[in-house]
Amino acid sequence: MTGEAVARPNARKVREGLVVSARMNKTVVVSVSDRVRHRRYGKTMQKTRKFYAHDEANDAREGDRVRIAETRPLSRLKRWRVIEVVERAR
Repeated sequence: MTGEAVARPNARKVREGLVVSARMNKTVVVSVSDRVRHRRYGKTMQKTRKFYAHDEANDAREGDRVRIAETRPLSRLKRWRVIEVVERAR
């Protein structure tokens, strides 16, 4: 490899969700909702999934809206990290 920057062949996934738990040290649980159509019946449903994300600065609090990005495995459950806090909880 030369000194020039090489673009990744497939960019890392980025999701936006709500922090549902911030009780662990440097870890938050982020709930990500997605609207999907039912495969057979076509009805639009809301699908929710929880991700464990690494929060190095312990910055995110419960109720905050955060942006998370895919990363290498950091622990048994953590495969995401917090990029930024989009909106603070009121």
